[in-house]
Amino acid sequence: MNTPHLLFLPGLLCDGRLWRHQVEALAGRAHITHADLTKSDSIAELASQVLAQAPEQSFALAGFSLGGYVALEIMRQAPHRVFALALLDTSAHADSAEDKQARLELISQAGHDFPSVVAALPFGLLHPRHLQDRALVNEVMAMAEHLGAAVFIRQQRAMLGRLDSRASLGKIACPTLLLCGLQDLVTPPALHVEMQASIEGAQLAQIEESGHLTPMEQPQRVSSNLKHWLQALHRPLPRKLAG
Repeated sequence: MNTPHLLFLPGLLCDGRLWRHQVEALAGRAHITHADLTKSDSIAELASQVLAQAPEQSFALAGFSLGGYVALEIMRQAPHRVFALALLDTSAHADSAEDKQARLELISQAGHDFPSVVAALPFGLLHPRHLQDRALVNEVMAMAEHLGAAVFIRQQRAMLGRLDSRASLGKIACPTLLLCGLQDLVTPPALHVEMQASIEGAQLAQIEESGHLTPMEQPQRVSSNLKHWLQALHRPLPRKLAG
């Protein structure tokens, strides 16, 4: 098999540092590129922008959180372009009324006090044990500070207006990996179990001792699952992978 193209989609206020460990681990196994999800406040527009910059040939697609929402929109817009899909710590649901209100409050807060938004991020995203890892906490905050308030507001508005993707999950026909942290409070494991039930043949990996930021909290386990996902494209896939 030729070396596949793998396109990474980041999450809210995340840049290439989110996937740094996976890029190193998968070097030589895939041609890796990163998408920019900072230029629009619409999931549909972000998906169109990604497709315009993606390899012309088919590619593997891995989306984390916000990137997962964009990946699901890509699967609606151009499913023939994607030969393998990985959805990490994300959801097929649209926002509930409560979620929408919380996003609107965060948008307002970011408009006048973005540093307080950044300071709170690690507590909502990381496993409690990883809050003691000062280097990790600093990197999470550095990514957010680098991207800034305007990007945060655009990305929040994009998520606020996203479609419910549950009805289209059954149309996904490519090999699919679903992965989440067992202690993910943002997109809990139950959401991934629900997606697995709707996507034929989907694998599920639940990562122990991880909150929402699995690629950074448990980089070796995430990288291992992505390696198996890429290697298994031409053989039957188990329904569940080790965490």
